[in-house]
Amino acid sequence: MSAEMDALVAGATQKLEALEAALYGLKQVRGRFTTEDELVSVEIDSDGALVGLRLGEGVTSLPPAETAQLIIWAGRQAAEDAGNQRSGVIAALNESFPPAAQRSPEAAGSTPDGA
Repeated sequence: MSAEMDALVAGATQKLEALEAALYGLKQVRGRFTTEDELVSVEIDSDGALVGLRLGEGVTSLPPAETAQLIIWAGRQAAEDAGNQRSGVIAALNESFPPAAQRSPEAAGSTPDGA
């Protein structure tokens, strides 16, 4: 019985560590994008919030509407980058949890008699 309990504790510990690693990884996500002409640089965090915006001096020669569109476009690109990073963190988390079909009945919480 002690070996079963040790295995259960080890499994729970592994899952907790995987969850903590995923939370840490999500906090580290930063999507970044800089336009080719380097007029606009945007940074987006894992929540999709704008955390950095740098405008090159050349934007002063652009019409305001064009500058706004350039910022929005760059923001979308940075958000896509952040989303890809987030997906990688979640994929790594999912890999640490076996599919339900691979779990034993005992690990899934069933009893041997099916009750």
